[in-house]
Amino acid sequence: MPDSISRRSLLKASAIGAPAAFTIVKPHLVRGAGKEKLKVGLVGCGGRGTSAVFELMAATDNVELTAMADVFEDKLESSLERLRSDRNLKRFAGQTVIRDGKPYQLTVEDMAKKLQAGIKVAPDRHFVGQDAFKKLLATDIDAVLLITPPGHRPLHFEAAIEARKHVFLEKPVATDPVGTRRVIAAGRKAKELGLTVVSGTEMRYTPQYMETVEQIQAGAIGDITAAYAYWYGTAIFHASERKPEWNEIDWQHRNWYSFVWICGDQLVEQQVHRIDLVDWVMKSHPIKAIGNGGRAWRRNDNPVHGDVFDIMDVEFTYPNGVKLISMSRHYPRYDHLPMRNGAEVVGAKGRSNCMDMARTKTEIIGGMQEQVRLINSIRGDGPYINNTEEVAESTMVCIMGREAAYSGQEVTWEQVMNSQLDLYPKDLSPGAEIPVPKPRVPGEYRFV
Repeated sequence: MPDSISRRSLLKASAIGAPAAFTIVKPHLVRGAGKEKLKVGLVGCGGRGTSAVFELMAATDNVELTAMADVFEDKLESSLERLRSDRNLKRFAGQTVIRDGKPYQLTVEDMAKKLQAGIKVAPDRHFVGQDAFKKLLATDIDAVLLITPPGHRPLHFEAAIEARKHVFLEKPVATDPVGTRRVIAAGRKAKELGLTVVSGTEMRYTPQYMETVEQIQAGAIGDITAAYAYWYGTAIFHASERKPEWNEIDWQHRNWYSFVWICGDQLVEQQVHRIDLVDWVMKSHPIKAIGNGGRAWRRNDNPVHGDVFDIMDVEFTYPNGVKLISMSRHYPRYDHLPMRNGAEVVGAKGRSNCMDMARTKTEIIGGMQEQVRLINSIRGDGPYINNTEEVAESTMVCIMGREAAYSGQEVTWEQVMNSQLDLYPKDLSPGAEIPVPKPRVPGEYRFV
């Protein structure tokens, strides 16, 4: 790779701890510093994108959603209808958000007022199609929430920085090494321009995790000797069958979690949260991975099942020799199969689930705190944040683990950082075809 990226450079660029003095974004870069509202756009109007807007409105004031973009019109209109409906507000009643250093409890009435004042998407700001993100970025928004399936994240992030927009960058940031490096490069440009980038690794903004990790790093359980991460969940399908009117591009977007190029598979798409958490605790990333994986119940002759695995177990090794065992699976829901989702670190003097030593007892939703950090950084009310490389590093670790499970090989950090693996289709026009590869077979498939 022409511009190699060292561990030292990643850490230096991704630090978000409070500096001696805030790096304030210049007022001319944004609106919202006074009475004028900060204008935000949403790219990706599925369930997660809609939730992020709810969280943004719940956590902040003086913000408007003024533009929305999605590949599909029905997804955009459904999202907008949910945002304007009262039936989704009860989930926020009693929730607490930290604002100006103080806890603030939300009510249904609060949320109703916030959404009524904040959802200002005019009909000519509904953008649909593969190029919808470009049209949205050409508007006068100040910040954009990038929450499409992750295969598109590198392209969208590059365009957002080129358009001089502040960004909420949902995890993971890519599905392959080439895309991840594109994100890192765009993140560095964002830093040069003073643009805020806040990633969707929500545990890093959650007080229970923040306080516990701080104590672990201070030696509360002694030197770390082992770590474990689990994601035992059910299968995810966004479509149960292919409708006759859907072309291949539509189909793979409608059922995106079944296709590696757009979702990254379970280790990259979901387990990245737990891998990122352990990396945070360790203040490092693994240097190699070896693993196993396969398809226990997904069938190659079922087009709904795509080319992802349903089992993926990986052993990661950190520079100091500590092992992280990551176990993930997506099985159909059976009453006798346990669901498990969490992480544990073991030290010489004890163990922790990374949130059990918190001083804060009130549950704080990390998704809302992400949005608080985003807006505070943009307005200069808090430290400047650009943690692109932090989330890119965790994404690359998960890609390294996935490729180890796919191939059966031991895959090193140097290999994955220099790999030219690029899964993103070259043509996404309506008549294009995206061939679905046969599921990888360990021992036959090779990572290069």
